[in-house]
Amino acid sequence: MQPEGLTRGETREAAETPASGEGRVAANAPTHTVGEAVAHDSAVGHVSGRATYVDDILEPAGTLHVAPGWARDATRATLVGLDLEAVRSAPDVVAVLTAEDVPGSNDVSPALGDEPMFADDEIVFWGQPLFAVVATSRDAARRAARLASIETDPLAPVLTIDDALGVNDTVLPDYQFRKGSPETGLATARERFSGRMEIGGQEHFYLEGQVSLAVPGEGPEITVHTSSQHPSETQHVIARVLGVPDAAVTVEVRRMGGGFGGKESQANHWAAIAALATRITGRPCKLRLDRDDDFIMTGKRHDMRAEWTLGHDPDGLIRAVDMRFFARCGYSADLSLGVVDRTMFHADSSYFYPDAMIHSRRLRTNSCSNTAFRGFGGPQGMLAAERMMDQLAIRLGLDPLDVRKRNLYREGRDVTPYGMKVEEHGVLHEILETLEHTSDYRARRARIADFNRENHIQKKGLALTPVKFGISFTLKHLNQAGALVHLYTDGSVQLNHGGTEMGQGLFRKVSQVVADVLGLTLDRVRVTATNTGKVPNTGPTAASSGTDLNGMAARIAAEKIRDRLVTFAAERFDVDPASVTFSDNLVHFGSEAVPIGRLAREAHLARLPLSATGFYATPTITWDRPSASGRPFHYFAYGAACSEVTIDTMTGEMRVDRVDVLHDVGHSLNPALDIGQIEGGFVQGMGWLTTEELFWDESGRLRTHAPSTYKIPTASDVPEDFRVDLYASRGNPSPTVGRSKAVGEPPLMLAISVFSALHDAIAGLAPGHLPPLDAPATPEAILAAVTLMKKARRA
Repeated sequence: MQPEGLTRGETREAAETPASGEGRVAANAPTHTVGEAVAHDSAVGHVSGRATYVDDILEPAGTLHVAPGWARDATRATLVGLDLEAVRSAPDVVAVLTAEDVPGSNDVSPALGDEPMFADDEIVFWGQPLFAVVATSRDAARRAARLASIETDPLAPVLTIDDALGVNDTVLPDYQFRKGSPETGLATARERFSGRMEIGGQEHFYLEGQVSLAVPGEGPEITVHTSSQHPSETQHVIARVLGVPDAAVTVEVRRMGGGFGGKESQANHWAAIAALATRITGRPCKLRLDRDDDFIMTGKRHDMRAEWTLGHDPDGLIRAVDMRFFARCGYSADLSLGVVDRTMFHADSSYFYPDAMIHSRRLRTNSCSNTAFRGFGGPQGMLAAERMMDQLAIRLGLDPLDVRKRNLYREGRDVTPYGMKVEEHGVLHEILETLEHTSDYRARRARIADFNRENHIQKKGLALTPVKFGISFTLKHLNQAGALVHLYTDGSVQLNHGGTEMGQGLFRKVSQVVADVLGLTLDRVRVTATNTGKVPNTGPTAASSGTDLNGMAARIAAEKIRDRLVTFAAERFDVDPASVTFSDNLVHFGSEAVPIGRLAREAHLARLPLSATGFYATPTITWDRPSASGRPFHYFAYGAACSEVTIDTMTGEMRVDRVDVLHDVGHSLNPALDIGQIEGGFVQGMGWLTTEELFWDESGRLRTHAPSTYKIPTASDVPEDFRVDLYASRGNPSPTVGRSKAVGEPPLMLAISVFSALHDAIAGLAPGHLPPLDAPATPEAILAAVTLMKKARRA
């Protein structure tokens, strides 16, 4: 039967030209975009400067600008007086906002109500906002903010981990996992040792700083364009501050210029201030933090102290561990519950602990509230575990890789300290064994030994370290997502979901999934800005779960539309539903085909819905925090990296000579984007561990608050010999979209191999002695460790 709407002779070989006029696909070449190395959807906009960020949005007429004001001479103090007359009288100032102007709740915290938008009685960290200036220009607002007269009564600040331990002050209760009997295990172990290391924090240094543009609507309605990883939470916080229903607030995010966790909860504060300014003035208001203010006022990666006692057999097999983490959380809880829990979840790295106690304390300090950062606490736990492995290898005089391989999870030794079974430990072994061979680890180790014997000033180090990273939010309710898909009568698709695009390629991957379901070329699928008015009550784009969650939700929505079209086509053309397939922008059945746009038009005329929502909740997550039992992760992502470094023992300078990476992404949805994430994550992790040092002085002032004093990796720091391969996976055994695995966070921890390689280079100066190296291993830290190792050798 000839389908109506086709001219005589038009069959499956005929493909409708895309509306854009580009990307014609031959009908005999099925459209499969999942798994293809397709460019980022905004790639051209990124490199040409035409991609629109919040500060690029055309400002509505009458837009005002907002700048926060804060006490520049106080770290912790009672607020005695706040005189803002000079601020109000400054040129071009329209309004000055304080806690008294907040119609709802003066609270911008994610959950616990412990983060005031404006301090009103006590200052608890250097940089805490006290008020905000609204002016006709950003320059006028910033100048006026400095005119405030602030009277304070100073209090003794709590700044360091030792300070906080001294006053026994925490933002959340202590928490621990226990497995077996660690006390007995340590007591009966043939050998045991203890160790400790300081782990520094990290500034997010997103290229686009915190920024929001609030636009008034009718009545209480307001729309806020913001750079946020969690639009729904930003919506809730704005509504709380303004005292209006959530439904009156719409939050939209088209793209961010980087987030890395720094915009998961921290964006709420600035969006709420901009919204309040709009409510007070009735005009559009924009707040864009100056880079220095952004550094000073926003949270970082948690810096921590790790302490451990490890019992082991003479051959290096771990018997029991007792690990303790002391996290400097800042003045409020923020996301420290989940962050430090994840540190504990990853304190095993890739190794089996027969008996274990993992304990944590979340310490309150008078500093900005530390927050999410790529890896969400996991890197700190894994770094401590790898340092333990290096310490064990030095004590036994063994190659660190052999000690690591000896303690890997394996059959019969496959249960974590929190009771979850490691189901793919074979993948971990395959990755390490493959990389050991492809990186030529053993031969290079011998060559490095020769080099170090022949060179007295420069020394080399080599390390191969694994990664096992749990994928899912450990707060169960966050593991859900929604999507909205529209099929138009020309065969094009508009897609919206709750995930946010921050450069990682989420929008492209999800569009590939929808294109595959409907048999479309990618030019037919348009992803629109994340908007709380389209897909409500979403979780943050974090925990490496953006594609897992939103990709599945979008696929479910697209499948609903496809199934409706299958049923309609089968009835309309009297064919078996099983024969109806979609590819090349066509709907095929038998020897004939209909362009999907034409079928969509006919379905529309038949009054069938061409729009669908999709909802997905991650299965298998059963974690119960109070009892510390269950399954906190859907699956694990694995990887390994081998890094070679050279240090200068006279200056402490170092160079990363070569990096080999093999990483597990399951069946890759987009190899180009995945490799980009691996490379970027590695370099960011390398920066955390080698150059990015945060420094607060004795008064509590952040001194590393600008690019001039804080060193992120640059192009010249990227290893010249940088080899990245994707593991030839058999596919994720857990149900995920395309059997893929998450890739956003795990690669950051591959960079621990650089720290271990530096440790290895320094260890060679005094065999048998543990290098006193903390993170970050800056040139100053390396030189100090080298000096002490030389003293140990002479002794």
